[in-house]
Amino acid sequence: MEILKIVLMVLIAISSVLTVLLVLLNRGKGGGLSDMFGGGMTTSLNSSGMASKNLIRLTITVILIWVFSVIGYGLVLRFADPATML
Repeated sequence: MEILKIVLMVLIAISSVLTVLLVLLNRGKGGGLSDMFGGGMTTSLNSSGMASKNLIRLTITVILIWVFSVIGYGLVLRFADPATML
């Protein structure tokens, strides 16, 4: 059970970092922080439509991995043997 906790924590940490990076790579839709830092001026330099869709799909997949890892870690902690919680 301890190995499962470690694996889930590593998965949560990796997917957290990847989620932040992927969200920052996504193209802004306008009116947000991306325009404040000059994102609105580089609309012609953004990636193609297919690459953008694939980036969104990858971001959603990593977020789902994070969510299920957090739920799994919570379940492992909830149903762990109280003697091993020390």
